[in-house]
Amino acid sequence: MTVALLISLRMSLTVSLLVLIFISGVVAQDGWAVHYNPKYICALNGSTVTMKCMYRYLVIDSSQNSFWSTIRSSDEDLLNDPYYRDRVQYHGDQQQSTLRLMNVTEKDQSTYHCRYKDDRFRGRYRDRGVDLSVTDLQVEVPERVIEGDKVTLTCKTTCSLTVQPTFTWYRNGRYLSSSTDQLHLQPVSRKDAGRYRCAVLGQDLRSPEVTLNVRYGPKSISVSISPSGKIVEGSSVTLTCSSDANPPVEYNWIKGTTIVGKGKTYTMKEISSVDSGQYKCRSSNEHGEKLSEALTLNVLYLQVEVPERVIEGDNVTLTCKTTCSLTVTPTFTWYRNGRSLSSSTDQLHLQPVSREDADRYRCGVLGLTSPEVILNVRYGPKSVSVSISPSGEIVEGSSVNLTCSSDANPPVQNYNWFKGTSLVGKGETYTMKKISSVDSGEYKCKSSNEHGVKYSTALSLDVLCECLCLCSPTGRILTLIKTIQSLEDHSHILLN
Repeated sequence: MTVALLISLRMSLTVSLLVLIFISGVVAQDGWAVHYNPKYICALNGSTVTMKCMYRYLVIDSSQNSFWSTIRSSDEDLLNDPYYRDRVQYHGDQQQSTLRLMNVTEKDQSTYHCRYKDDRFRGRYRDRGVDLSVTDLQVEVPERVIEGDKVTLTCKTTCSLTVQPTFTWYRNGRYLSSSTDQLHLQPVSRKDAGRYRCAVLGQDLRSPEVTLNVRYGPKSISVSISPSGKIVEGSSVTLTCSSDANPPVEYNWIKGTTIVGKGKTYTMKEISSVDSGQYKCRSSNEHGEKLSEALTLNVLYLQVEVPERVIEGDNVTLTCKTTCSLTVTPTFTWYRNGRSLSSSTDQLHLQPVSREDADRYRCGVLGLTSPEVILNVRYGPKSVSVSISPSGEIVEGSSVNLTCSSDANPPVQNYNWFKGTSLVGKGETYTMKKISSVDSGEYKCKSSNEHGVKYSTALSLDVLCECLCLCSPTGRILTLIKTIQSLEDHSHILLN
């Protein structure tokens, strides 16, 4: 039992010694040992790193016998390597050696070892060394950020830093108050959008800038008009909509409740009075839509206002109207068929109006001229007259046309022909074929429209007959007179 106890105790001591050697990173030969603190370093690109090894051995001449090396330097002194020479410093004594490596870069990532110039130890040891990793600062930003979200920006590294620094944050180059590795924007707004970077306080160690893109629906919508000032009929006008939104918006133009155009600008060429009204711009993206305030568009134009139905004898006033109220009372100009009239106000009075006043009228003011309008004066028949065809003697058996003409507005709608008091025909022309002596007499034309009736003066129609005995007394007398006149003319010719 005593032997078993001794064996157990011996094994326990052996295991304990092995564990101690493994934990401390020591490989001992001839009483020599080395320990590294720390064994792993994660450092920031551009920073300064300090590595330390502690050692003990049986005989030592001087602390100057220690140096540092890497696999890169083939176990040679770093002070002899041009890559390291200007960035390396050694410090130490007979118990320890310290390596100070400045402005580290990713190329410096390696395993670093303590070495000794004493030939007694050359090649007789192999230690684990210190592993160095070099990392950059990187700001981690959520991929998709919408206004109102709770957002956290994180200052990250690819390895866990051995020395935890105090961080600081910048937005668009301006210092922010946060001093941890996280920047909280809760809730985030569109004003938080910008370029962010994190840094180590008191050191020139900064991350690259990253952009925080905050998405939001349309805001601050406004509409402008060009050219500004009064808008004259016939000119060209452009409406422009602006909106603050991310991503960019789609624009629609609305007049009243009707969509009239699309795009950031809406142009109306040769604008007219029908384009007057209220216009709104609707901007929209995937995060919402918003309407602008209404823009009232008044197209300045002149128009002569004429009564719809004018009858001769009425008191008529023509008015020069504008689409807006004039702040001053200007001088108006009136034109009739292109000729200026004496009136200088916005009204032209024709009291009473006559058919001679019917014509083309327009007005002008402030450099603008209205379109021409026609004043249509309505009146009953006037100047009724009757003509006969053929003219000259009317011989029995021939054909005769009586034609009535009249000045009226609207034109005469009904013509009636009277012989004496008897109605004998209708229409603008009254035709008598194979006329006879019984058709002789006085004829009148009656013309009428909705505004009145008027008779022509009487036309006396005398029909001549060829045979004296067959003629009526009037016809025979007329024939006898004609015969005597013919004989007189013949006698005169013979005497001469």
